[in-house]
Amino acid sequence: MHRICVLGTGGWGTSLAIHLRNRGCQVNLWGRDRKYVEELSQTRENIRYLPGIKIPPEVHLQSDAAEAFDDVELVLEVIPTQYIRPVLKRVRSHYPERVPMVSGSKGIENHTLLTGTGIIRDVLGEDLPVGVLSGPSHCEEMVRGRPTGVVVAASDAELSKKVQTIFNGSNFRVYTNSDLVGVELCGAMKNVVAIAAGICDGLGYGDNAKAALVTRGLNEMARLGFVLGAKDHTFRGLAGVGDLYTTCASPYGRNLSVGERLGQGEKLDEIRASMGQVAEGVATTRSVVELAKKHGVELPICEAIHKVLFHHKPPAKAVQELMSREPGEEE
Repeated sequence: MHRICVLGTGGWGTSLAIHLRNRGCQVNLWGRDRKYVEELSQTRENIRYLPGIKIPPEVHLQSDAAEAFDDVELVLEVIPTQYIRPVLKRVRSHYPERVPMVSGSKGIENHTLLTGTGIIRDVLGEDLPVGVLSGPSHCEEMVRGRPTGVVVAASDAELSKKVQTIFNGSNFRVYTNSDLVGVELCGAMKNVVAIAAGICDGLGYGDNAKAALVTRGLNEMARLGFVLGAKDHTFRGLAGVGDLYTTCASPYGRNLSVGERLGQGEKLDEIRASMGQVAEGVATTRSVVELAKKHGVELPICEAIHKVLFHHKPPAKAVQELMSREPGEEE
C-alpha cells in the first residue's frame, strides 16, 4: 500500500486525496489551519470547496506536520503558488529526507520567478526529487468520477513512472512527459490567457474574438517556453492546449470568471474580495511579464492583461490596442 501525504485542503487537494484513497493508498491530508482541519474531520465534507462530496473516513486529516509526514513515500503539494514557500518553511523541519514531492500548483512565484518545483527545491534542497501533475482537471468533475486526463513530469523518469502508476485509474488517465519546464509553464500561463478570454466574454465580443485571443495566447505560451527550454509537443498536449481549453471554456474556471467580471466593469479588488478561492492567474501575470522582459520575449496579450489588472487600463481599450497592432505573419 502506497503511503501519500497531500499538502493543501482546497478543492484540488481534497479531490486528489479522495482519488488516492480510492486507488487503495493510505492518505494523510494536511491543512495549515487547525480549526478548519478539525471541522473537516467532524463533517467529512469540504463544504467550502467541494460541497456534497464526502471525504472517506480512511483519509486521515492532519494539521500536525510530523504526523502527516510519518512514513510516507511521496508528498503532493496542492497550494496556491504564492503560499508554497511559507507553508514549506513551516513544515520543513519535519520533512522526511529524500522523499519526492510533486507539485499540483499552477503559477509562478512573484519576485523569484520560480514555479512550484523551483520553490520546493529552493526551500527543501536542490537535490530533492520533484515533479508536477498538471492538465485539464477541474476537481468538481474529477472527484465525481468523470473521465479526466492529466500529465506528470518529473526530475527523473523513474519518479514520473511511479506517480503514473500510483495515480492512474479507470477514470483518471495519467500520461508521462519529460518536459518539466514546459508542463509547469503551461499550467501557469494558461491562467493568464484565461483572464483575457474572460474579458472577451465580459465585453460580449463573441466567439471569433475569443478564439483568436486564445490561439494567440497559446502562441505566447510557446514563445516564452522555447526560450526557457520547453519542448514543442508540450504545448500541443494536455498541459498546453488541453488545460488552456478547459480553463478558457469551463464555468468552473476562476481565472475566466475574474476576466469576465473585469470586462463587465468590476474592479479587481472587489472581485478578489468576493472570491472564496485563489485565481492563480492574477499574481502570475506579474511574474510572466517580468520573466518575458528578463528574456527579451514579446507577449502582447499578457502585457495587456497586466495593464488591465495593475494599471487600471479599461479592458475594451486594451483589446482595441491589441487589434490595432501592426499586422504580421502567423508564426
